[in-house]
Amino acid sequence: MKQAFLDFANTPLLWQKKQFGLAQFDIQPLTTIDFTPEAIPAQLRLGHQVEHIFDQLLRYTSKYTVLAKGVQIKRHKQTLGELDFLLSENDSKRLLHIELTYKFYLIDPDISEPIHRLVGPNRNDMFFTKMEKIKQQQLPLIHTPEGQETLQQLQLEVDQLEQYCCFKAQLFKPYAIPTPVIRPLNTDCIIGYWLRFEDFKGTSFKTAQYYIPYKYEWLHTPHKKVEWLSYFEVQLEINIKHLNQFSPMIWKLDTNGHLQKLFVVWW
Repeated sequence: MKQAFLDFANTPLLWQKKQFGLAQFDIQPLTTIDFTPEAIPAQLRLGHQVEHIFDQLLRYTSKYTVLAKGVQIKRHKQTLGELDFLLSENDSKRLLHIELTYKFYLIDPDISEPIHRLVGPNRNDMFFTKMEKIKQQQLPLIHTPEGQETLQQLQLEVDQLEQYCCFKAQLFKPYAIPTPVIRPLNTDCIIGYWLRFEDFKGTSFKTAQYYIPYKYEWLHTPHKKVEWLSYFEVQLEINIKHLNQFSPMIWKLDTNGHLQKLFVVWW
């Protein structure tokens, strides 16, 4: 359980300071051994698990007080959106609105514009689209009449709030080619590679062992305490997932004991 908190805290921000009109909120890396996390419900989707992790890390730092989280903004019965975290910085008394995002993107070299090159493993998610949604929909929520009314109920005023995003990501470069340019995004986020099934049939893959992590394990650094599959066993599993147009994450353990993280895509 604690490893998930370490992996989240030590994942780099997708960009530094301010880019695209969005300022990043930087929570300090977690290196201490005396942090004991509360259990996270296993049935939660990965995004909600990340929210639990972020909430606990904020409280652990003692630098912030979480005033509210997951605040829904509604117009009559229609939900317009949600404010992820409202914080008070304990020393300065600054009030902060943080939108939290944790993504897994593949770098597609066939797309010419660098910030458009980040796509989801199934190509149904793109960094640029998410970034624009934060700018155009999520952050402006506090300025709507409904947002201001909700803040007043929390005894907060819209002009008191400083707005940030905490946008972290794991990036995967194309297999066996130079890493495409993604400036001004942070190349420290690149932690693995992706390839197509035809490339996975290469000789270099046949001697390794493999594990297909559950979605809640995508956050984790690969480790050896799992039930490994042979190359031929994992081929069958990948085929099944590709039939459902799903690109699985794979952990690879080679004959030298080296662990790698990769995606085998269906498209």
